[in-house]
Amino acid sequence: MSENLPRVQCGTAVTPPQWAVMQRQIMTTIAEAAPEFVARYTRDDGTLIWREEWPGMDGSDDPYEAFQYLALFYSISGDESVYQLARKMWDAITWQWTQYGQIEREFDCYYDWMHHGEANLFHYFFGLTKPESLIDRQRAISFAKMYTGHDPLAPNYDPELGIIRAPQSGSKGPRFVVTAEDLGTHRGVLNDYLPPFEDIEGVPFPGATTPWDDDRVFAEIIEKMNQRTTRGDVPLNMNATGQMTHAFMYSGDEDLRTWVTDYIARWKARADANDGILPDNVGLSGRVGEYLDGKWWGGHYGWRWPHGFLTIIEPTLNAGLNALLLTGDESHLALTRQQLDANFDLGRDADGAWVVPNKHFDSGWTDYRVPNSLHPIQVWARTLADEDRARVERVRGDADWTTARYPVAPLSAKHFNVNTAAWFTYISGENPDYPEQALTANIALIEQQLRRMRSADGDPAGFGGIHHIDGHTDAIDLQIDGYAIHIWQEFNPVYFESLVQLMWGAPMHMSHGGLQHATVRYYDAVGRRAGLPDGVAALVSAIGPDFVELELVNLDTENARTVVVQAGSFGEHRFGDVSVLGGPATGVDGRWFEVALAAGSRAHLRATMSRYVNSPSYETPWSRRSDWAPLIRGRATN
Repeated sequence: MSENLPRVQCGTAVTPPQWAVMQRQIMTTIAEAAPEFVARYTRDDGTLIWREEWPGMDGSDDPYEAFQYLALFYSISGDESVYQLARKMWDAITWQWTQYGQIEREFDCYYDWMHHGEANLFHYFFGLTKPESLIDRQRAISFAKMYTGHDPLAPNYDPELGIIRAPQSGSKGPRFVVTAEDLGTHRGVLNDYLPPFEDIEGVPFPGATTPWDDDRVFAEIIEKMNQRTTRGDVPLNMNATGQMTHAFMYSGDEDLRTWVTDYIARWKARADANDGILPDNVGLSGRVGEYLDGKWWGGHYGWRWPHGFLTIIEPTLNAGLNALLLTGDESHLALTRQQLDANFDLGRDADGAWVVPNKHFDSGWTDYRVPNSLHPIQVWARTLADEDRARVERVRGDADWTTARYPVAPLSAKHFNVNTAAWFTYISGENPDYPEQALTANIALIEQQLRRMRSADGDPAGFGGIHHIDGHTDAIDLQIDGYAIHIWQEFNPVYFESLVQLMWGAPMHMSHGGLQHATVRYYDAVGRRAGLPDGVAALVSAIGPDFVELELVNLDTENARTVVVQAGSFGEHRFGDVSVLGGPATGVDGRWFEVALAAGSRAHLRATMSRYVNSPSYETPWSRRSDWAPLIRGRATN
């Protein structure tokens, strides 16, 4: 045990609450489902039962996403076999997509940072497992160097101008010229999107679709991309701050912290110079609109195409939260808040509902929709500031956010995480039934996914002919290449949004490269490992700017358990003191304290907390940087 940590004793045996029983049920079910899922879709060596050939630059992110939660589940409470499955799958996917040609030196040769961000989640989650891993630490530093100017094979970054030099970049450097082969497997997907340019011959603009499968149109799109949108920086590249932050939490390298804060500051300056609206393209000279006739809109994954505001606000949010984590300074969220406010202020009333623009064309703002609650909730969950709550409330209006649900239609929700707004009402004290609702929905989701995985639809031998899962003929056709590669995510039963929300007191990560933040995280004191001990459940019931309340339940009626509670996902917060609710306080003044739970006992704790006062790290009570093996230094060659 960790004898030097402050300790709280809890010895009263109680009947366990239903939420605790349901949490452990989910953990047991996932622990059993994980090896079945892997066995269903892989060979003995871990390679996926998939095609002999997969061309184009797209794709590696999708298998990583399908198996990423194996690593995150270990940090919740998964056993050693789950961790080993996670390692096996990361290695096998990396090897397989290296053979296909998308990956080199364990990182995509070139792609955009929406997809890099998705692929990197698996890699980031390993930081929450066994941070002493030399392989993970070495890999994190190597990947970061691809974007700091310290990797001669990947000159993605211009340190003088502080720009990432292309929207498509990676282990082979910036991709200034894209080819038809690069985009070949995505043509079927992009048929369903509006045109990327407003002057494609014979293609009406605006229009709901674009005939990418028309070879003449496809060739013209490629030509215009290479003229206008394949060089220079774009907001989506702010997702690269996740890689820098991840590497920092292993290394403590101050240059990485500075890289993040400097990079987001440059984008903030561009927004300030553009009446508060973030430009979506910067040329290689550092000039906004350099290849688009001076227009601040129209860049790759920018205001016009394909997603609009989503790929403006998400990287801005990820970068702001990373900078906050690294510095404790909320001013780094100024760009995110600025964009949320500007977008909301550009809105208008539509039949009694406030709608905001999601795209900007040459003709002005367009594509008005109800604003997304996810982004302001993510900000508030980290700051707990009144101004950020106000941004959430103006989106909510009089909407009912109290119902927990789960996705039924295939390919309808990213990573099957859909209950952020409902969690917000719970943690705000408005929705006391949410824990059991969320857990019930999560159990139903796992049952649905297991049934689908075990069905004829879920047989990988038939993937070459399956169009729709589970009779959902109105869903996306899985014989379209760019969608077919999502198929493992659709049969995956390892989903546990409710556990992260309820146990760690935070929403699930942003899907395009967001780190998994938390109010608190747990370790098994006896096993000296990440995650709750066997038989223990946890519930964060209230959070505030200077406190957290949580419950711990030991469902094992014969054996005591000892839990270490950490302040923040990365030890970025500091506990002041902790008490069993209503009892005397025990001084902590640090990142960790222990709770000794007698057999069958329940503890309701309140801890005071200072937020973002520690430099974030993957260190644990038993695994410190000073004890880790040094990184390997490769030979110098000519």
